[in-house]
Amino acid sequence: MSAKTILLIEDDTVLRENTAELLELSGYAVRTAANGKKGVQMAKEQLPDVIVCDIMMTELDGFGVLEMLSQDEKTKGIPFIFLSAKTERKDIRKGMELGADDYLTKPFEEAELIGAIASRLAKVAILREGDGENSVAKPTSETSIKTIHDLKNHIDDNGQEHDFKMGETIYREGLHSNTVYLVLRGIVKTHKLDSNGKELITGIYKPDDFFGFSYFAPNTAHSEYATAMEDTQLVAISTKDLKHLLEENHGLTMELMQFLSESLSAAKDQLLEMAYGSVRKKTASTILKFAEKLQKDKKGNLHILRSDLASVAGMATETLIRTLSSFKKEGLIQIEDRNIRILDVDRLSRVD
Repeated sequence: MSAKTILLIEDDTVLRENTAELLELSGYAVRTAANGKKGVQMAKEQLPDVIVCDIMMTELDGFGVLEMLSQDEKTKGIPFIFLSAKTERKDIRKGMELGADDYLTKPFEEAELIGAIASRLAKVAILREGDGENSVAKPTSETSIKTIHDLKNHIDDNGQEHDFKMGETIYREGLHSNTVYLVLRGIVKTHKLDSNGKELITGIYKPDDFFGFSYFAPNTAHSEYATAMEDTQLVAISTKDLKHLLEENHGLTMELMQFLSESLSAAKDQLLEMAYGSVRKKTASTILKFAEKLQKDKKGNLHILRSDLASVAGMATETLIRTLSSFKKEGLIQIEDRNIRILDVDRLSRVD
């Protein structure tokens, strides 16, 4: 069996030579490129088994390399590993959103790099049929996932974890949509901005909720923002990997269709309420929706920004504040600073 080929794209001569030697000693055939432009050319000509690429390079940076290769049918499926000194979360997130399979930071341990490469090669082998280099494998025990619950467990076990501080952006409108997220801890809102900069919240996601189901076509842009409403931990899976799971598990595909249909129905109900409901009814309904998603403190209070309440309800913040004051006077809620405590759930749910 011939050795697997690794394309190493790195502009630091010493690091390039040392890393190439390390890979060769591990049994790989190594090709090297001194900049991103040469790397793209070599990848298209030689079709390596794995690409290991630096980010900060002359001619064309690593993000540009991945973007160009992902647009070519011959190279978009090649496992791609970033190797870089850039360690900020926004850089790691950008790499993963562009479709990278892994991200190692310099300085790295030899075992880390070898392990990452071996893992990607093993996955590719599983997903190939014995009689075709580019076909997808038949179902294996790794992909025997039949339910949404199984899918969540799979993502939790195999996905990549991300931590975000309160108010931090998870993704922005216009960035590539190549990732689906599962909330492990915290709360996330998805939202859009109109031409006047007014925010409209399109979804609130609590622990064990999915979000990011935008598109399965590679590198399609997000049409909304996602932001952490409190300190949040997520685990992510690429849409490419999710697509493979769905192709091999038809029962899961049907369950996911049902899940997305229910989510779409709930979104339509919210739009109808925003369009035709009274201010009081919309405010009451929005408070109750947040109560389902947010964790109460020891006193039973919910910490909700007035701007977030107004965005979900689809009204001006001033209008919402006046309605909250009315509810307080009626004994439906209690307000302390930014906290809201529901005093009478039944009456609040029956507000017209």
